[in-house]
Amino acid sequence: MSADAPFALDPRLADDCFVVGELGLSRVLLMDDLRFPWLILVPRIAGLRELVELSREQQHEMLDEINRLAHVLHAITRPDKMNIATLGNVVAQLHVHVIARHVGDAAWPRPVWGVGERLRYAADERERVLGLLRAGLAVSPDA
Repeated sequence: MSADAPFALDPRLADDCFVVGELGLSRVLLMDDLRFPWLILVPRIAGLRELVELSREQQHEMLDEINRLAHVLHAITRPDKMNIATLGNVVAQLHVHVIARHVGDAAWPRPVWGVGERLRYAADERERVLGLLRAGLAVSPDA
């Protein structure tokens, strides 16, 4: 972690996701995979790799943001289960996955990682979903 370095989103996350907007601590991303309603929170702190590297106050803010995403995603998708995880085995930059799961989805009951081929959003569906998420979170992509 470096207080002097500017925050930069890991290129893999940038390539795989669309920006939903900015919360107090984190950037909110939508994974470009239509099979799973899948959001990712990335704290805007350069060099951050682990949740425990956040200050206690930042950890509480992160948990609040996770809860906020989970509630909005739940309201939009009515899932059977909400998966919330940090792994970082491929992308070391700290990021938290918030994934709405449905019985019978493409990976059920297994984790979503590495299952089948990703189905990218068509432009109209992507904009519809981003609009719902931005309204629910009260954010804009330029915030």
